Amino acid sequence: MSLAAPPDITLRPLTDADLPLLHAWLNHPALAPWWGDAGFTMAEVEAGYRPATLLADGVMTYLALLDGVPFAYAQHYVAMGAGDGWWAEEADPGVRGIDLFIASPDHWGRGLGTRLVQVLVDGLFADPAVTRVQADPSPQNPRAIRCLEKAGFRRAREIVTPDGPAVYLLRDRHPG
Repeated sequence: MSLAAPPDITLRPLTDADLPLLHAWLNHPALAPWWGDAGFTMAEVEAGYRPATLLADGVMTYLALLDGVPFAYAQHYVAMGAGDGWWAEEADPGVRGIDLFIASPDHWGRGLGTRLVQVLVDGLFADPAVTRVQADPSPQNPRAIRCLEKAGFRRAREIVTPDGPAVYLLRDRHPG
């Protein structure tokens, strides 16, 4: 009898060389309801996801690797001062927002999203300045909500973001 080790999930910074892969992922019809409409041009992906541009805006972007193979996208940012109508009421500089998606439905329903969230959040909480992590999935995306709750997030309330209605989920450094 042999026991297989669970797949290894790691994060590495997104690079300009990853943009064609991200372009393909963002145009997958299964992601369209949750990550903007399918139909992103390469120019739109380059303008919206170029790592140097996002880093200048305080957004850290990653490819998530499953046993060394890219399978998901993740990002985090400081919520306070995010701009463009996002989190205007946030006064704690230690709060980080996260966004992520698993690129292929073949990887959905296997617990990989929960593990990816845990890897991302553990990395954020390695910084003692981070006090809380927040996420804001659509209320129409129960799979994302369940994933975040399984990763230790709690529902705080329903909100309206610049992207529309959302479920505001929080994970504190020290659950209370």
